[in-house]
Amino acid sequence: MDIRGIPLTTIDGAVVSLADHAGQVVMVVNVASRCGLTPQYEQLEALQRQYGDRGFTIIGFPCNQFAGQEPGDADDIKQFCSMTYGVSFPLMQKVKVNGRHRHPLYAELTKVPDDHGKAGRVKWNFEKFLLLPDDEIRRFRPQVKPDDPAIVELIERFLTDAAAA
Repeated sequence: MDIRGIPLTTIDGAVVSLADHAGQVVMVVNVASRCGLTPQYEQLEALQRQYGDRGFTIIGFPCNQFAGQEPGDADDIKQFCSMTYGVSFPLMQKVKVNGRHRHPLYAELTKVPDDHGKAGRVKWNFEKFLLLPDDEIRRFRPQVKPDDPAIVELIERFLTDAAAA
């Protein structure tokens, strides 16, 4: 399945898809407001501000599947993200990332192995999937910070390659 064609619904109810970001580097991440990893929003936003005008974007998918750590509705989530971390990257409607009713995007993303060769379910909040312009997908588990050198190196390499093309 071509993941770029899967319909996504923004937190405001508009239907979009990853095709809107063709040729770009996109980080898909499941987020939560009441998690020990929630401070990763700061690093996510810093990446968005640093690389956003060069063809990079983060797309956040709020998820309440892990210990109920994203209990709010769309307005609560938007307000928290804006007021606490100044989030400027797109947020989608709350989704399930695991299980029988997981979002179709995550049904595809969870087939991708991490650097240790492990595919399968999302382990926790803030699991990151880096979608590269060549259609490669790289997976980073929740404990890998958004500004980890391996992630930054990929973003910079593919943004440089895209700019040269």
